Amino acid sequence: MLVLLLPVLAFFSIAFSKPVETEVAAEYLAMADHSNPQEMLLTKALEAHGWAAKEAVHYQFTFRKKRYTFFEDDKGNYRYTVTRKAEDQSIVETLTNQGFQRAVEGQAIDLSSEDVSRYSEALNSVIYFATLPHKLNDPAVIRAYGGTATVAGTTYELLEVSFKQAGGGKDYQDQFLYWVHRERGTIDYMAYNYQVNGGGVRFRKAFNPRTVAGIRFQDYENYKAPVSTDLAQLPQLWEAGKLELLSTIETADVESITQP
Repeated sequence: MLVLLLPVLAFFSIAFSKPVETEVAAEYLAMADHSNPQEMLLTKALEAHGWAAKEAVHYQFTFRKKRYTFFEDDKGNYRYTVTRKAEDQSIVETLTNQGFQRAVEGQAIDLSSEDVSRYSEALNSVIYFATLPHKLNDPAVIRAYGGTATVAGTTYELLEVSFKQAGGGKDYQDQFLYWVHRERGTIDYMAYNYQVNGGGVRFRKAFNPRTVAGIRFQDYENYKAPVSTDLAQLPQLWEAGKLELLSTIETADVESITQP
């Protein structure tokens, strides 16, 4: 599965809702490797966000006036789509295990390898962040336990994420940090740095959590920090009002749908 990251998205919550635990989820937790704190922390986050049960999922949502769908089953098969209008024409892009395709008014369009790579990355990136922490369990992800920290008077455990070059996409050198609520297991804050276009650092504060058919979705405030800022220092800078709010990024009209 692709793990392709672009610095295009962002996804803290005041009212939290925890998905109902299932027997499958409990079994998944029991299988976790207790000798690795990073794996235990990821398992906690997967459970809190509804991704611990390995079963087929199919959702759709709107992001920046585009309609996205994603389907994944327990065998690793996936299908992501994005639909938009341009000059009164319907454009549908589809990414599956077999590759990428763009269709205009239902007709497949030939694309250069560069365009295939660019559009695939953009689509995969939207799905990647919208479904966090689901894809943090992908083979190309390197996880490390970062200890604990306090943000806004609340204790969090830190999950550090980097990527293998093989399977990590063009942006495999990017580094991520996730603040996981010590008791709830929810990812309330995240941050990352990226190297392309001169590099950059972003900090995200989650809000508007809601659970749709067992899966937790969140929106995010997107903050900018100076290049080379230590990711672990970002919450303190945010609390001090020293980060620039770039945007508010929201996934709207989230629905669980039947696989087409």
